[in-house]
Amino acid sequence: MSTNNTPTPHIGAKYGEIAETVIMAGDPLRARFMAEKYLENPVCINEVRGMLGYTGTYNGKRVTMMGHGMGMPSIGLYTYELYHFYGVKTIIRVGSAGAYHKDLHLGDLVLAEGACTDSNYADQYELDGMFAPIGDFNLLRRAADTCEKMGLNYMVGNVVSSDLFYRENPNTKGWIKMGVLAVEMEVAALYMNAARSGNRALGILTISDHILTGEKTTAEQRQTTFTNMMEVALSLI
Repeated sequence: MSTNNTPTPHIGAKYGEIAETVIMAGDPLRARFMAEKYLENPVCINEVRGMLGYTGTYNGKRVTMMGHGMGMPSIGLYTYELYHFYGVKTIIRVGSAGAYHKDLHLGDLVLAEGACTDSNYADQYELDGMFAPIGDFNLLRRAADTCEKMGLNYMVGNVVSSDLFYRENPNTKGWIKMGVLAVEMEVAALYMNAARSGNRALGILTISDHILTGEKTTAEQRQTTFTNMMEVALSLI
């Protein structure tokens, strides 16, 4: 592929401008915050539709920080293009999640070992049964090791990726009974795209609110202060 080529209409970067490892956040402003805080010589490689992306180096290793938007259709589109058209091998999502587990608190981390979902995203694969999206074990193990070294409060297990933020008739009891730790909106699609393309992915989530207690953080806190998960993600590149 020509280095002058822009492979997709949704990402303005030319082929070769995106690193093989991409750390993604739903909020493009969080991607900009991460790039400005952690990357050496970050260069903006995408502004199309306001989905900011930056490539630079961290401890001498090339990495891209980019937004992916909200929901599985959005992350599904961007990660598909990154895996299939830009040569990306590893995508790490850093995002917020609502806690289901009673022992999780605001600011704690969840490493998504697997992702349940109420979405029909997997229908496109025409499988003979239900697909269980899981994260890359090597990334997961290393992320857990980093959490231990940093002395962070974290849990490893299942999350649920929901298509709906505002549900007409919410029913969380079933997921809680099945041991699901938290709810978010993107990891299942990321894991399916990684599996289908033969690449790697991991979701690292910060608890921003608690479904059972009603505790919550502000939008500004979610954008700029969830640095522990960012540093765990950077330890994996």
